[in-house]
Amino acid sequence: MKIENNKVVTLTYELRITDENGEQNLVETANEEHPMVFIYGMSGLPEQFEDSLEGKNAGDTFDFKLKPEEGYGDINPDAIVDLPKNVFEVEGSIPDNMLEEGNFIPMADSEGNQLQGRVIAVKDDSVTMDFNHPLAGKALSFKGKVENVREATQEEIDHGHVHGEGGVHH
Repeated sequence: MKIENNKVVTLTYELRITDENGEQNLVETANEEHPMVFIYGMSGLPEQFEDSLEGKNAGDTFDFKLKPEEGYGDINPDAIVDLPKNVFEVEGSIPDNMLEEGNFIPMADSEGNQLQGRVIAVKDDSVTMDFNHPLAGKALSFKGKVENVREATQEEIDHGHVHGEGGVHH
């Protein structure tokens, strides 16, 4: 069975990014114990990622690169903001070790959308946060194997995610 819309795809892979010195650094691994499982065409993954897998069958290997604009986009300077320190208070004080450079902090915007921000700098009365995707501005190199391809159930298609092993249990 080949990868196409509404198929549940199970992958194992290594994701590497190129650092400023041209070195390839491993940043993510999906192995047989913890594979990536998604519905093709409904994953929310970069379109070019899915396109690079289309037509492959279980057992096929893959090795492809995505430029930043094909992956998570370029770094958006508007997504780097200074926030007053008091927005990080919980019951009147800032939890110990929360505001350390490099920490990721779950937050919500004024419309209630969930965001993940990374602490860039801590100043006397403000904190610089980066709300870009952690892989924004990076060229992505994927190398792996298609472990399984199966039909998605109607319930999975209706819900927009995989159920059972590797998916959502509810």
